[in-house]
Amino acid sequence: MKLSIDGKKIGGVERCFIIAEIGQSHDGSLGLAHSYIEAVANTGADAIKFQTHIAEAESTSEELFRVNFSYEDATRYDYWKRMEFTPDQWHGLKKHCDDLGVIFLSSPFSVEAVALLEKLNVSAWKVGSGEINNPLLFDAMIQTQKPMLISTGMSSWEELDTIIAMLTKTKIGHAVFQSTSKYPTTLKEVGLNVLDEMRNKYSVPIGLSDHSGSMSPSIAAIAKSADLLEVHVVFDKGMFGPDSSSSIELVTLQQIVQFRNDFYELTRNPVNKDLMEKKLRTTKAIFNKSVVLKKRVSKGTVIKKHNLTGKKPGTGIPIQDVDQCVGKKAARDLTASHILKWEDMMD
Repeated sequence: MKLSIDGKKIGGVERCFIIAEIGQSHDGSLGLAHSYIEAVANTGADAIKFQTHIAEAESTSEELFRVNFSYEDATRYDYWKRMEFTPDQWHGLKKHCDDLGVIFLSSPFSVEAVALLEKLNVSAWKVGSGEINNPLLFDAMIQTQKPMLISTGMSSWEELDTIIAMLTKTKIGHAVFQSTSKYPTTLKEVGLNVLDEMRNKYSVPIGLSDHSGSMSPSIAAIAKSADLLEVHVVFDKGMFGPDSSSSIELVTLQQIVQFRNDFYELTRNPVNKDLMEKKLRTTKAIFNKSVVLKKRVSKGTVIKKHNLTGKKPGTGIPIQDVDQCVGKKAARDLTASHILKWEDMMD
């Protein structure tokens, strides 16, 4: 099954669709969020993804910090509250993406967030690993009939089978990401093998959502022909926030995008060796060697192998035919370092 988001086709022979995950790296700063949009657009990534949190709709004062990183938030609820943007601010972020030609995505974490993003006319839903078993959220997204991109970092195969069967029944386009919900994920826990297992089980685009903070899983996933790639990005890994250690820097994202483009060219343009040899015959003549005399010979002299060597260019008798020259007689006086031609010799 192929997928299309904002006119970009995903799956099959298409190049890997790359999503730059900003998440909470803007730390509640609208200006920083806009700066990320500019920076991601400049890398050539296909999409930028935020997270839409509405504290009152998704959290309580009892929610614990996953990582106790904050110097300014007494509770996780306070943190989500500080991460909120107003509907108008979200509209501005979406418009900025549209203006720069980068696809705007954001993971909703409540039904209210789905409603907010739907008013922005988002082109697809990115479902976080922690929400895969939330029927209220899933139902709200399904009602929109928009494509769904599903991370599976906390899912068993049984849970995933159920989700895929349900989405297949609704005929809503969808893709599945292998991910490991550890921040950062060690390379041993990335699970590249799961990409192959998912591809064998499901007839949908398959991707990797990476939290390792290294570019290696992204490069490896592209080389394994992953259809999608999502990777957390920051301006600098020393920035404040819970996800910096799980992210790559934007300069690294640009390198990954370049590899994606190069890999696409490499794999979509097979070379015919025989046709290429014909195209390179002029070059071949420069690089190949010809049969050359080590010492001068007089007309009628029998040519011996010990007086022959190979030198560039390959414009005379090819060096691979040296044995055919042995035993012939010089048709005329020939100087040392002379590039032999067949007409220089006689039987």
